[in-house]
Amino acid sequence: MRFEIMRLDDIDGSAVDSTVVDAASVNRIVQQAAFTGQRIYIRPAHTAAR
Repeated sequence: MRFEIMRLDDIDGSAVDSTVVDAASVNRIVQQAAFTGQRIYIRPAHTAAR
């Protein structure tokens, strides 16, 4: 499964940038965001039907 992770602006909470990662990378990114104090939003990535 893939997830979209958006980095949020500290002032208004708007999305600054986003990336799509696999499930194995989510934990590392969450830990890194917690360590640096970044605000992030995670949701399942939209995938095209196969």
